[in-house]
Amino acid sequence: MSGIDSQGGLGADGTAAPEAADLTAAKVDIVPPEIVAGSLSQYFHAWWARVRGGDAGVLPVVIALVAVTVIFTAVSPNHVFLTPANLVNLFDQSAVFMVLAIGEGFVLLLGEIDLSIGYVAAIGGIVTGQLVQPSWNWPWPIAIAGGILAGAVIGWLQGTIITRLRMPAFIVTLAGYLIWFGVMIQILGTAGSVGVSSSVLGNQQALYGIVYSYIDPAISWVGLAVIVVLLGGMMWLRDAGRRRRGLVASPIGLTVAKIAFIAVAGVAVVAICNINRGVMLPVIGVPWVVPLVLAVLAVWTILLERSQFGRHMYAVGGNPEAARRAGINVALVRTMAFVLCAGTSGLAGIIYLSQQGAMNTNINGGQLVLYAVAAAVIGGTSLSGGRGRVIHGVLGGLVIGAIYNGLYLLGLEIQWQLVITGLVLLAAVSVDALSRQSSGVRV
Repeated sequence: MSGIDSQGGLGADGTAAPEAADLTAAKVDIVPPEIVAGSLSQYFHAWWARVRGGDAGVLPVVIALVAVTVIFTAVSPNHVFLTPANLVNLFDQSAVFMVLAIGEGFVLLLGEIDLSIGYVAAIGGIVTGQLVQPSWNWPWPIAIAGGILAGAVIGWLQGTIITRLRMPAFIVTLAGYLIWFGVMIQILGTAGSVGVSSSVLGNQQALYGIVYSYIDPAISWVGLAVIVVLLGGMMWLRDAGRRRRGLVASPIGLTVAKIAFIAVAGVAVVAICNINRGVMLPVIGVPWVVPLVLAVLAVWTILLERSQFGRHMYAVGGNPEAARRAGINVALVRTMAFVLCAGTSGLAGIIYLSQQGAMNTNINGGQLVLYAVAAAVIGGTSLSGGRGRVIHGVLGGLVIGAIYNGLYLLGLEIQWQLVITGLVLLAAVSVDALSRQSSGVRV
C-alpha cells in the first residue's frame, strides 16, 4: 500500500493518511462558490453546500418575503396586496426602513450597534427642511447635503467617543438617542414641526417630490435600458478580464443569469409603476425614491465590496485583533462606520420628511431604530459582526415594509405590527445563531 489512502487509511510509512479534500463538507462555507465552480451547475452545487454548512445568505429573507406576500395576498381585502397601486405604495413605505437598515448595517458589520439613528434621521430631515423654508430658501441639493452632513457629524462625534475613550457603543448611542431627541424638540421649538409642500417654493416641491413625484414612463424605460446595458457590460467585462488573467471569476452562465435577473426585475418594477394608479386623476410613473434607494445600494455596495476600506471593515468585523496586527487602523475604521451609519440615517430622515410632508415631534425614533436593526438582521446581516452586505438592508427593509403594509390593509392596530415584526426578528436571529453553530463558530 503506498501513497495516500483516499478513505483515510494508512500511508506507506504506516501513519494515518489525511482524508481527501471534500469541497462539499461543512468547511465549504468559508469558500465562495465562484472559487470551486467552473459552470453554473457547479456553482449551485457549491452554493447549496454552503447553505448546508450554515451560510444561508439571503435565502431566509427571500423565503420570508415570499411567505409574507402569499399570506397577505390571501387575507387582504379583495386581495389588493399585489395590485400595482399597493405595490408602489409598499415601495414608498419601505424606503425609510431600507435606508436606515443600510446605515445600521455598517456598525452591525463590526459587531456594534447604533441606537441613536432614529433621532439622527430626524435631525437630518429637520436640517434639510429648515434650509428650504422661505427664510433660507437654499437650493434643494445643498439642503439635502446639509441634512446628510449633519448626520455624518453626529456619527463622527459618537464614533470618536466610542473608539478614543473605549466606551461601549450601546451606552454612547443610547445617550445619543436621548440627546438628539432633546435637540430635535429644541430645534422645532413652539411650532413643533417643519414641513415641505408641493405648492409653495420650488425647493420644497423638489423635496416633497422625492416620494410623490414620478419619472415619465418613456424616460423610465430608457433609463432602465441604460442601467441594464451599463451594469451588465461592467459585470461581463470584469468577469471576462479576470478569466483572461487566470483569476477567480464567476462562471459565464452565472454572469448571464445575473444580468438576466437584473433586467427582469427592472422590467417588472418599471412595468408595475407605469400602470395608472390614480382614481380621480392619472398617477403613472416610477417614484423618484426608487432610483434614490437603488443609488444608495449601488454606491455603498461598491464601497464595501470593491474598495480597500470595505475589505478593512470586514477584517475588523471578523477579527479586530488580527486586523490591527495586519496594520489596519482599527480606530479609524470603527469611527468611519459610525459616520457612514449616521450620514445614511440623515438621508433616511430626508425621505421620511418627503413621505410625511413634515418632520415633527411625533416621530418615533425608538421604533425606527428597532425596525432598522430588525431589517438588517432579517436581511442576513450577522449580529456577531464580519458578515453582511448592503443588499441585506434593502431586502430586510422590504420585509418590514411588507408587514407594515399588509397589517395596515387588514386594519390591525400598531401592537400587532410590533408583535409580528418581533416574531420575524426572533426567527431571523435564530437562523443566524443556528448557522454560526453549524459552521463551527461559538455563540
